[in-house]
Amino acid sequence: MSTPAKPILEKLLELLGFQATVEEHQLEEGILLEIKTDDSGRLIGRQGQTLSDLQYLTNRLLYQQDPNAQKVTLDVAGYRAQAREALIKKAREAAEKVRRWGEVVELEPMNAFDRRIVHQALKDDPDIETRSVEVEGTDKKAILLRPKH
Repeated sequence: MSTPAKPILEKLLELLGFQATVEEHQLEEGILLEIKTDDSGRLIGRQGQTLSDLQYLTNRLLYQQDPNAQKVTLDVAGYRAQAREALIKKAREAAEKVRRWGEVVELEPMNAFDRRIVHQALKDDPDIETRSVEVEGTDKKAILLRPKH
């Protein structure tokens, strides 16, 4: 079953001058559109920013067509999967520090997509509480991990 997300992304990529094919996968948390291209580095961008922007645009255009559409995640060359694993590892290491020292640990500022991954990774941890806080001068937020009382 194909959603309108795939043709939207294919058109965006074409308009941006990328030669790519798109595979659609249904996941529990939404739709994954996997982009296959020889130009993956340019599509990912610095720290995944281009990929995040493209994902945002795809979701906005999809939402305009269907406000009830499932959220779409984009990936290129396994970048999201690797970044997600690294983020989950970092979150668990920070949680371990909180457990060991009993002090608040602040993770670096990150976008909403990455914060969601961290909150999800630690939501079932009985000892750790996570909270997003504004970072002055940016549009990003940091995550504070603290012991649950």
